[in-house]
Amino acid sequence: MGVIQELDIQLANKIAAGEVVERPASVVKELVENAIDADSSQITVKVIEAGLQSITVTDNGTGIAEDDLPLAFGRHATSKIKDHHDLFHIRTLGFRGEALASIAAVSKVILKTCADGAVGHMLTVEGSQMEQTLTRARQGTEITVSELFYNTPARLKYVKSLHTELGKIIDIMNRFALSHPHIRFSLYSDDKMLLQTTGSGRLAEVMASVYGMKIAKDLVQIAGQTGDYEVTGLVAKPEHTRANRHYMSLFINGRYIRNFMLTKAVMAAYHTLLPIGRYPIAAIHMTMDPALVDVNVHPTKQEVRLSKEADLMALIEQLIKQALLGESLIPKIETKKSKVLETFEQQKFNYDQQQLTSAIDDHSVPDRVSDGQKDIPPVIREVPLDELLQDTAHYSAQSDSLTTESRVEPETIERLPYMEVVGQVHGTYIVAQNEEGMFMIDQHAAQERIKYEFFKKRIGNVSHDNQPLLFPLTLSFTNDEVLRINRHLDELNAVGLTLENFGGNDYIVQEVPTWFPKDAEETIKDIINYCLTHQSIDLNKFREETAIMMSCKKSIKANHYLRHEDMTRLIKELSQTSEPYTCPHGRPITIQLTSYDLEKLFKRVM
Repeated sequence: MGVIQELDIQLANKIAAGEVVERPASVVKELVENAIDADSSQITVKVIEAGLQSITVTDNGTGIAEDDLPLAFGRHATSKIKDHHDLFHIRTLGFRGEALASIAAVSKVILKTCADGAVGHMLTVEGSQMEQTLTRARQGTEITVSELFYNTPARLKYVKSLHTELGKIIDIMNRFALSHPHIRFSLYSDDKMLLQTTGSGRLAEVMASVYGMKIAKDLVQIAGQTGDYEVTGLVAKPEHTRANRHYMSLFINGRYIRNFMLTKAVMAAYHTLLPIGRYPIAAIHMTMDPALVDVNVHPTKQEVRLSKEADLMALIEQLIKQALLGESLIPKIETKKSKVLETFEQQKFNYDQQQLTSAIDDHSVPDRVSDGQKDIPPVIREVPLDELLQDTAHYSAQSDSLTTESRVEPETIERLPYMEVVGQVHGTYIVAQNEEGMFMIDQHAAQERIKYEFFKKRIGNVSHDNQPLLFPLTLSFTNDEVLRINRHLDELNAVGLTLENFGGNDYIVQEVPTWFPKDAEETIKDIINYCLTHQSIDLNKFREETAIMMSCKKSIKANHYLRHEDMTRLIKELSQTSEPYTCPHGRPITIQLTSYDLEKLFKRVM
């Protein structure tokens, strides 16, 4: 007798629910997707106890016809595809026809719907029992899912805390609001409103509802298209960052998706504009022929496969770069509102140092003197101009050619405004001013940017214009290191560094390009160490890292006091770079305190 048998329909539905219904947020996602597919303009979600007690989704869409109600909860029953051709031209969010059956297998469901604006119908589903009756109902559908996982205690056991589960629901509702700004979304938890959008169709308003007005004020619009793709959206200026990629929302034909390569394209557009370990805020909509995207590769339909993915990546990166190039990216310091004293008394002056240095590179701030040394004036060491800025003029002279192919030069927006040098703080920050207010410039970061753009350009166009070293550099390696060095000789040649075998495990460097930093030995060792610590090397990334290493080593450090003409010259050369706002590591170079903010600090305006 055979051992293979067809599973009971209820058991099969519970197995399917294991993939589709992972947590309360999964139920919200499936039900809201159905509401969107029903051409709803208003969708309301109400949850009790983070959805474990009940989830109610109400919409004003087309509703479900009376004859279709029993079929709606059948496995693989759908109105969205009919044949094999439709599977590769999906224009709806749902299409498999298994969501309602899976949800009903692990919960109790009551569905009320009206398709003609007159007669309403109610369907109650509990296990294998299904009852259909007439009822009062408005146009659209209302579906209530209660006692989720009541018949699968093992699944209920692994549900996280109510706070965590509610956070997942809020997140998925935020994505829906961002992907469909023309729909009015409302979310309530235990009768408390957590989200409400206007449905105006303006993405900026939704971003304000989700991320707040501070972020919404600093959004930059992107828009562009090719023969296959159309890309629109909003991206935040680099001063607004997050600690993970979660705040980058990508949508294809209205569907929120996760795609590593497209996320990589967004990050590439912000290259050198963000600190290490920080990520941008973005909402990017991509519209394309459904034949170019396969959404039937993951149970939750959030992972997709794309045709011509490289073309789409290039378009996204180019559009974001162009948009940011057209904006002033100098962070502005916001003054905090202080409470007005009830009695007129002298306030103690408590200068908040962190307010002025929060956007500055902490490692470049000189150590503060101890309490016992506060009366000792700092030792001011004026370094000669030729010593500190020895190569900067040469780097700056090359900066006009340091542009990317997608660079845009706006006529009405200056990348770095004119500013007049006033002085210097702690031998580290240059203080400047113009009619708009006060600026502080990190002198180390500024020269890093100047040198970085020079070296990046030269490394990308290595010539045979070399100069011999006064004392050839001999390097010794272990047997294992020799194998790795030999594997990367071509990459070293690509950045202008030639290693010759000197016998055994010894190598010699006899010459370097004329544009190499003057202290070449330290730079050569850093480049070789990079090769030794990386199994495989991408040439473009290697050139990038080499340029960063070269620019950082010999730039002006903290606690170097400059003459007035030196500071003026440094700012002028910075203004000639293509990205004068951040150093190669993504830290800000300049911050601004506007005239209005200064007046607020001194209570000249209230």
